[in-house]
Amino acid sequence: MSIIEQAAKRLEELRRAGVEVPWAAAGVSQPEFERLAEGARREGTVSRLGPERTARAPAQPSPARQEEGRCSRQVDLPLAMLAQAGLLVPGQPRSAWSDEFRVIKRPLLRNVDGEGAAPVERANLIVVTSALPGEGKTFTAINLALSIAMELDRTVLLVDADVVRPSVVQRLGIEEAPQGLLDVLTHPELSLADVLLRTNIPKLTLLPSGSASANATELLASSAMERLLDDMATRYADRVIVFDAPPLLATTESRVLASRAGQVVMVVEAGRTPQASVIQAFAAVESCPVVMSVLNKCPETSTAYRYGYY
Repeated sequence: MSIIEQAAKRLEELRRAGVEVPWAAAGVSQPEFERLAEGARREGTVSRLGPERTARAPAQPSPARQEEGRCSRQVDLPLAMLAQAGLLVPGQPRSAWSDEFRVIKRPLLRNVDGEGAAPVERANLIVVTSALPGEGKTFTAINLALSIAMELDRTVLLVDADVVRPSVVQRLGIEEAPQGLLDVLTHPELSLADVLLRTNIPKLTLLPSGSASANATELLASSAMERLLDDMATRYADRVIVFDAPPLLATTESRVLASRAGQVVMVVEAGRTPQASVIQAFAAVESCPVVMSVLNKCPETSTAYRYGYY
């Protein structure tokens, strides 16, 4: 087999995997590439590198298919605008604001590393929720993800799991993504990497909520979601997945997510959330191994943080 034929087979294999590689990279004309590629299709593709072998497609595509070889979309976050909005972005001076989120993330990361009081299954799946709408859960989820992304040995996937009223993408100042989490669960031919958004913060990746669905709760409770969560939790050892989930008392989706995640962060608005609602919200996630709390919108004093952790 000539070098040109080998290159054509390699490019055809990549194209079948969904990777956009220009045919000119093979060093041949387009007609010659198409002729050789047709021969590659008839003969069967070869492995990535090394000895030739026939590649086999999976019998039943799964939403948890591997991300390698897929093309995620790149988006640029307006970092200056996000900093003005109170979000933690790289390059900012150390502040009490950033220290508050260091306090919040540290016990969560200890559990991820297995250094907590007891081992926590799927500890790297962290659901951020609240009892009622408007308590600041999305703001907390975004800042928590940004703070974790500043760790030297972590990568973060921020998932907009508020499938009823998604707002993560909008809060981050980028245009609405056409596909996301619900599309992966609905369409088995989609890979997770097809809908991920890589950002100009190197360790931060986004997963939008996707197309609205009347069966959102059923999709989040499906076996496809279970496979996807398992894939998220185990694929990369350094990855932490933060879910911005709906309010617990307004919807049922958060309860499904919390039952499958390792850790829950409950955001409570100081001076506003009724005590009965807080008690009811904690009862809704009592099956989760770890439930921690963030007291949001506390009156600022010279000795207290705007966020209190307990």
